[in-house]
Amino acid sequence: MSTQQKQSPQHSTSSSWSRVFLVSFIVLIVMVIGVGCGFLTATLNTKPDMLHDITPPASSQIYDINGKLITNIHAVENRVPIPLSKIPIDIQNAFIANEDSRFYEHFGIDPRGILRALWANITHHEISEGGSTITQQLAKNAYLTQERTLKRKFQEVFLALQLEHKYTKQEILEMYLNQIYFGQGAYGVQSAAQTYFGKNASDLDLSECAMLAGIPRSPNYYSPLNNLDAAKKRKTVVLEEMLKHNYITQSQFEQANNEPLNLNNKKHNENYRLASYFVDYVTQQLIDTYGADKVYKEGLKIYTTLDLNMQRNAETAMKQLPNYRKDGNGLEQPQGALISIDPHTGYIKAMVGGRGDDKFNRATMAVRQPGSAFKPFVFATAFENGMSPDTLVDDSPIKIGSWEPQNDEHNFSGIVNIRQIATHSINVPTIKLAYSLGVDKVLSTAQRLGISTLVTDGAVSDRNLASAIGGLTRGVTPLDMAAAYAAFSNDGVYIKPTAIIKVVDRNGKIISEHSPEKYQAISQRSAYLITDVLENVITHGTGTRANINRPAAGKTGTTDNYQNAWFVGYTPDLATAVWVGCDDNARMPGMYGGTTPASIWREFMMKSLANVPKSNFTAPAGVSASGSVAQVTTPYDKATVAKTKPDDKNKPDDKKDKNNPNNKKPANNKSDSNTPAPEPIIIPSNDRQPQPGMQMGKGAN
Repeated sequence: MSTQQKQSPQHSTSSSWSRVFLVSFIVLIVMVIGVGCGFLTATLNTKPDMLHDITPPASSQIYDINGKLITNIHAVENRVPIPLSKIPIDIQNAFIANEDSRFYEHFGIDPRGILRALWANITHHEISEGGSTITQQLAKNAYLTQERTLKRKFQEVFLALQLEHKYTKQEILEMYLNQIYFGQGAYGVQSAAQTYFGKNASDLDLSECAMLAGIPRSPNYYSPLNNLDAAKKRKTVVLEEMLKHNYITQSQFEQANNEPLNLNNKKHNENYRLASYFVDYVTQQLIDTYGADKVYKEGLKIYTTLDLNMQRNAETAMKQLPNYRKDGNGLEQPQGALISIDPHTGYIKAMVGGRGDDKFNRATMAVRQPGSAFKPFVFATAFENGMSPDTLVDDSPIKIGSWEPQNDEHNFSGIVNIRQIATHSINVPTIKLAYSLGVDKVLSTAQRLGISTLVTDGAVSDRNLASAIGGLTRGVTPLDMAAAYAAFSNDGVYIKPTAIIKVVDRNGKIISEHSPEKYQAISQRSAYLITDVLENVITHGTGTRANINRPAAGKTGTTDNYQNAWFVGYTPDLATAVWVGCDDNARMPGMYGGTTPASIWREFMMKSLANVPKSNFTAPAGVSASGSVAQVTTPYDKATVAKTKPDDKNKPDDKKDKNNPNNKKPANNKSDSNTPAPEPIIIPSNDRQPQPGMQMGKGAN
């Protein structure tokens, strides 16, 4: 009994220490687990909404009117997501064989792979191998950084588990193949296929699939555009893994391994460079409407009005621009612009905003003096007020304040009709015509036809007679001029130009579709009559170099200091404006609207309409090109009426080309060498006079 009593304290002490040790161990385990759980909780909380934003940023795509891809637009990542059904099975198998051979067997993480990676890291005394599955790689690429740390690895594992719980294997593989980086700025297999092979991913063969599957391991090193030998060796490794896992046969391996690669050696986005001004124009409109993030990241499909074939014709035709000099910014001068519009839809079919070495789009942004290309608005106003091509005007000197406007050849022709005035671009009778109509009516006609840059208020404005021959306060844009002339071709109906037909989101939903803005700007009669007289300009007037051997109408424009040269013309199917000038307004001696601009217009129109049947302009019912021959008079014209000249409609082409400097007459202010120049008629000073400098835009031809 006493022995038992002696042993009891020892047993009690031993049991106490056991209990203390056990409790301490349990507390320690709980603490470790607690710390671990806290660490993992903090890790997982780094991306609480990850299941809602797995969709990666996607490039938007711009297409021409025939569905041809012009370019992808993106901020950082050039990515065009496509469904798994459009990704070849060979590229799916290539990635699985090389990156995650047990992809369809594991649940997001592969214990075998982890053990293999752990052993490699222990033997190398550093984190040298990740053992990541495709699901883990998707988690890393979509949400995490590329750093190799234990924390990032824990995040990757638990994100992968969540992905596997949320998505099917096919969905994970599709997201992965649209997410990974292939070098050369290409993200996802579709962009990679376009970048390296110039084709869609669905068109890749086995050899090309193997090549692409080998790139992501080291995109810069294995890119065939950077290191072809290394890329070929890597392709062989990929094919060997596919053979090992029975995705291909031995014969398929040998054929693909020996197959030469047809790489896309053309620089990426060739069509973008071809239509760069148009792409920038469309992109800015999209940003203004939807915001930059939606445009650059949400994979919009933008279907435009551009015809890439016509665009190539335009770019080629503009190569006729002469090379005079480089300006202070290193840009070749003169520059030029061309814009072409379908008169029946308002669709912009081609756009060239310069030589392509800058971002300034002269087709839409350059406001330049139009010269005589503005005169058709005077003639259209005359026809709107009941006049006809046969209406007469006295071509004799006139003086407005200190301004004595001159004709291009510095002589006067006496009584001429509107057809002759237009055909030979005669200045003074155009001014008298505008005077008789009222210059405000002329400006109103131009505005109804879409000229948006006129100044009609203030101390300095276009409400003076210099505007009749293109002497404007600001000027006009090629876009506005092309659209205005397009209305002449479209029975007087003006249609606001458009570049975008529709915009579709990445899910195929149409988010906007073009609805034309159009109205009757001038009557059908006026549109037909202006077309009738402008046809003469091309057949035997100042625009003979624009003759395309089919019905066409147009007008030359040259400012009297040779700073701007224009040809604007149209057929029943197409309206095109061409402008040539220097950015710094330097002079271009000898540059008339009927020379280089007319030649550019002719080349573009002939190529672009080569497959379009010839058609005539149609006269409205009851409308004749002939009409009243009543003379327009002002209070200052002479009472004597000279004899009318022959009608230029049927006049043989015996007039010299006024746009050829070799055919220019000396300035003598005489209509005949033996006839003294008449005294100018003075218009009272209460008529608005051109402001200083406003004469710079007056028409020469």
